[in-house]
Amino acid sequence: MNALLPGILALVGAAALVRRVELFAALTDGAKEGLRTAAGIVPALVVLFTAIYMFRASGALDLLTGLLRPAAEAVGIPAECVPLALIRPFSGSGALALGADIIRAAGVDSLTGRTAAVMLGSTETTFYVIAVYFGGAGVTKSRHALPAALVADVTGFCMAALFCRIFG
Repeated sequence: MNALLPGILALVGAAALVRRVELFAALTDGAKEGLRTAAGIVPALVVLFTAIYMFRASGALDLLTGLLRPAAEAVGIPAECVPLALIRPFSGSGALALGADIIRAAGVDSLTGRTAAVMLGSTETTFYVIAVYFGGAGVTKSRHALPAALVADVTGFCMAALFCRIFG
């Protein structure tokens, strides 16, 4: 297993020799393209992370959580998981930290803890993905991608709660 990476590098080097490709030039061209892609993505990420911070710091997350709690409980989502459902489409690391707090407070084997874990695994950081992939590809109009992804997220949250109740 320790020889896997050096073996792959040796194969790439051998393929470059056989094809008479200048390996260093190819590597530096790839690095330049990677930096151009990163430069295209960074502005969208800065805006996204700033918006997330402002959303949490302003108290809007707490307000929205309070408003959505009854509807979430009506469809079977534990009240403690509502902030997770609100943060997850925006921030994977923020959602992971929030999920860890929920699991620590409620317990690993609790319905709330299991639901939070399944919600983290069955949903996506929708706005982050759209910002990174669409920004990297130069797509300016997301058209139906955002509504479809948000419907998938809501479905994932509801199904996580349902299946944790059924199989928990």
